[in-house]
Amino acid sequence: MKKLIKNGTIVTATDLYEADILIENGKVAAIGRNLSEGAAEIIDAQGAYVFPGGIDPHTHLDMPFGGTVTSDDFETGTIAAAYGGTTTVIDFCLTNKGEPLKNAIQTWHKKSRDRAVIDYGFHLMISEVNDHVLEEIPRVIEEEGITSFKVFMAYKNVFQADDETLFRTLLTAKEHGALVMVHAENGDVIDFLVNKALKEGNTDPIYHALTRPPEVEGEATGRAAQLTGLADSQLYVVHVSCAEAVERIEEARKKGYQVWGETCPQYLVLDQSYLEKPNFEGAKYVWSPPLREKWNQEVLWNALKNGQLQTLGSDQCSFNFKGQKELGLGDFTKIPNGGPIIEDRFSLLFSEGVKKGRISINQFVDIVSTRIAKLFGLFPRKGTIAVGSDADIVIFDPNKERVISAETHHMNVDYSAFEGMKVTGEPISVLSRGEFVIREKEFVGKPGAGQYLKRDRFGSKKKAEQVL
Repeated sequence: MKKLIKNGTIVTATDLYEADILIENGKVAAIGRNLSEGAAEIIDAQGAYVFPGGIDPHTHLDMPFGGTVTSDDFETGTIAAAYGGTTTVIDFCLTNKGEPLKNAIQTWHKKSRDRAVIDYGFHLMISEVNDHVLEEIPRVIEEEGITSFKVFMAYKNVFQADDETLFRTLLTAKEHGALVMVHAENGDVIDFLVNKALKEGNTDPIYHALTRPPEVEGEATGRAAQLTGLADSQLYVVHVSCAEAVERIEEARKKGYQVWGETCPQYLVLDQSYLEKPNFEGAKYVWSPPLREKWNQEVLWNALKNGQLQTLGSDQCSFNFKGQKELGLGDFTKIPNGGPIIEDRFSLLFSEGVKKGRISINQFVDIVSTRIAKLFGLFPRKGTIAVGSDADIVIFDPNKERVISAETHHMNVDYSAFEGMKVTGEPISVLSRGEFVIREKEFVGKPGAGQYLKRDRFGSKKKAEQVL
């Protein structure tokens, strides 16, 4: 059935205006004043902003780590995402050395099929480069529409790849139209500092942060950026947490390198002191990179405002405090890394960014949706409200005040990283391809309704200024 959204204020990355939106066959069919109702279902958005659906470029659903598996899978994780205003997620396929890349992709298809309630795509981890991998990458791009590849510079002896692997991945991505992503921390130095801390009997959660200092993130970010320049390729630095990494990205971009940076809401509103909470509560805040000293928050906000950082991901990777985070009692290295963030990403950026005057409302849309769509081959299908685009739409009350709590969130996890935090602004209804997933703050979607997205190659169907 056709739908007609009336009386709302449409906000995109470039515009803000009052108009009606006609939805037909899952697409935006028309935008204008006083559109004819016909046989359409009327959705009254009086007093609300009408945003394009959020795109979360960084999630880990149903992911094994540290002897356990994340507590949110593709069903619970995407339901929570939808409640939070996100209509598309891009998750990570983890690969095993010596095995075809296709094996990992098939595993993640099995994890997600018939479970996701919103649309989704995949990034693919590259842990080694050899003739087999180099032959397979073009097929992955062509057949699977996976056009982004992640290289870990940390987690020694687990995920970490060497510099040759990173450099050859950058060269291959340049040739075939893909975007390379890096987890930028110096894993070799971290490994040394971790072993030193354990030998000295330092086992509390705070040592997770103290053994991963900002200098190792800045160094790895700078190294990855330099290799990108040498390869004349393109790089996306995930979960930037500190001033040192921001500075390296800014330096690279001034040189004309194609380097972009993502931060996450946890780094904008939480700080290192949370890892010092008593009774092992600090373990709830163990993820990598770690939370930083509070002054870094202002640096990150300014970087978003000034365009030195371009996107916001959640790095959703939830583990229960009871039974999972507790695996690290007496040894911080055994605390599963990650936190429950996916549901609050959208509202936190609006409340702390737009409402507090740190970013404009158009910047909000760009950071949470549009720029991500452009970088990852989804624009203009996703990331905007325009005729012909998917009708992924969030009807958002900008004045609703609420308190974030594990008692009311929809993630399958026993704590909230933002417990007790007051926010202003809340999604009321969320549509994915023209169908309600959340209606008047109630879930009405269906597991399996989310479609797998094959994405365009990096640099295709866009002008340079759309991304740069």
